[in-house]
Amino acid sequence: MAEDRLKIVVFGSFNAGKSSFIQALDPRSRHIEATSNEGPTTVAFDFGRLQVRDKAVYLFGTPGQERFEFVRQILSRGMDGAIIVVDATTGVDAMTQHLYSYLKALNVPLVFMANKCDCPGAVPEAVRRDLPGETVHPISARNGENVYAALDAFVATLVAG
Repeated sequence: MAEDRLKIVVFGSFNAGKSSFIQALDPRSRHIEATSNEGPTTVAFDFGRLQVRDKAVYLFGTPGQERFEFVRQILSRGMDGAIIVVDATTGVDAMTQHLYSYLKALNVPLVFMANKCDCPGAVPEAVRRDLPGETVHPISARNGENVYAALDAFVATLVAG
């Protein structure tokens, strides 16, 4: 992307809070969803945009189900950074590990958001323990707690790099 823009792709397991994270940052974000037995779910992508540190940040949220691997691959093209949203009430699962391996192989800057820290049973420390050496920000996408500060911190690393 151009010097004044950043493309950041948001990954995570089903129901980790990717759409809520993007909506907390950009209330006017767009969301393509369908209803399944488990409720509404992203089937294509989310899209949000906002200004962070004099950069136009474009956020693309990916679906969390395995069958949408092709969507994640398409949205990954040309990304400047990646965010993996982890449900802090369930921890690092197999899908999160898969996404982490995929993004590490691409050598893309990435950060983790331990979401749902406002919920009973949330253990952001367990997410940190399971991802040694990685940056993990505790957030609550539902109430917006720490979402902008966490994104700002990540953008600062991208701008400095």
